[in-house]
Amino acid sequence: MVVDTESLQHTESRRQRALTGLGILDSGPEARFDRVTRLAQQLFGVPMVSVTLIDGNRQWRKSHIGLTSEAPREGAFCDATVQQDAALIVSDASADERFRDNPFVVGDPHLRFYAGEPLHAPGGEAVGTLCVLDTVPRELTPQQARVLRDLADWVQAELERDDELDRAAIAQKGLLPRRKPRAPGYDVAAACEPSRGVSGDFYDWYDVDDDFCVSVADVMGKGMAAAIVAASVRTALRSAMDLADLEASVDAASRVVEEDLDQLATFVTLFHARVHPDGAVDYVDAGHGLALIVRASGRFERLPATSLPLGVPSFGPREPGRVQLGPKDALLCVSDGILDALGGDSALSRLEAIVRGSATSAGAVSRIVGAARSGVPIDDLTAVVVRRSDR
Repeated sequence: MVVDTESLQHTESRRQRALTGLGILDSGPEARFDRVTRLAQQLFGVPMVSVTLIDGNRQWRKSHIGLTSEAPREGAFCDATVQQDAALIVSDASADERFRDNPFVVGDPHLRFYAGEPLHAPGGEAVGTLCVLDTVPRELTPQQARVLRDLADWVQAELERDDELDRAAIAQKGLLPRRKPRAPGYDVAAACEPSRGVSGDFYDWYDVDDDFCVSVADVMGKGMAAAIVAASVRTALRSAMDLADLEASVDAASRVVEEDLDQLATFVTLFHARVHPDGAVDYVDAGHGLALIVRASGRFERLPATSLPLGVPSFGPREPGRVQLGPKDALLCVSDGILDALGGDSALSRLEAIVRGSATSAGAVSRIVGAARSGVPIDDLTAVVVRRSDR
C-alpha cells in the first residue's frame, strides 16, 4: 500500500491547528470535564479514565483518573483512535497482534483493555479521545459502547461551547464603539470586561448633531442569552437615535426586547444620556442607579434612577433627568459588577477618588477596572467616564 505522506502531513497540520485553536491545552482542571470522567469510571467500573488530547509528540490529558497528566504519543492507543477517527475497542491487548508489543502493554501501566471514542474540534478534525482502560481483559457490550459514545458527545459539546463563546466574544467586541464621539471639550473613555467569555453589560456612544449619546446597560444574568439581549438593546437604541427625546428612544428599545425579556424572565437596567456642548446632560436612568457626577469642587452626586428597568411593567412615562457638568466635572457610570467587586455602595467614595485623582478619563477607567478585577469579580465589569474640559 502506498502511503501519501504529503496528505498525512496536511491532515496532521490541520488537526494540530484545530486543537490549538480550542485554547484548552495545558489549562487547569475543570469540574465540567472531571464530572464526565468520574461518571465514566462509575459506569464502567474501570481503574483508569481519560479525556486525552493528541498534541504534537505527546498525549495530554485534560481530565484523568488513575493516569498521569501527560504521556508520549508514540504507541498511544488514543493516537490510534484519532488516526482512524472511529471508536477503538481492544478487549485484550496482549492477545491482539496490533498491540501485544506496545510499550503501554508490555510496560507500565500494563494495559489489557482499552475503549476509546474520538473527540472532534468544531471543524470536524479528530483531536483527542474519551477512553476507559483496565489492566485486565474485558468485553464491552453494545449498550456500553453507546454509553461511551454519549459521554464522548458530552465532552465534545463542552469543547464546542468554548469555541462558540470565543467566536461570540469576538463578535461582541466588534459591537463596541471604535471611534470616540467628536465631542469637542470632552474626554471620554470606557471599558467592558466579561466574566464568562461574553458579557451581559455593554456601553455605547455616538454623535447626534452637535451632541453625543452615551449608554451603559446591564442585563440580569450572564452568558450567551444575556449577551444576545444586550446586543438587541444596543441596536434598538441606535435605531432610535433620531427620535426627539430620550424617553422615546428608551421606550422604543424596551418594546424591541420586551418579548425576549419576558421569555427569559429577566430585565435590563439602562443609563442613557445625551451630552450637550454646554455641559448639560439629559438622561433616562431605567433602574440602573450607578451614575455619579464627580464635581471639581470636591463633592459627588449620585444620579437617581428615573424609571423602572426594561422588562419590568411600567405604569407611567419614563421621567428624564438633567444635570449640568461644569469645567473639569466628570460623569461616571459603572455596572453593578464593579460595585460588587469593590464592596458595594461603600465603594462610591473610592470610585470618586479614582476619577478625581486621574489626569485622563482613560486613566480613571483603567484604575477602576483594575481595582475591581483585583477584588475577585463575579460579574461583568463596565465603566464609562465623560469628563468636561476646564474651559
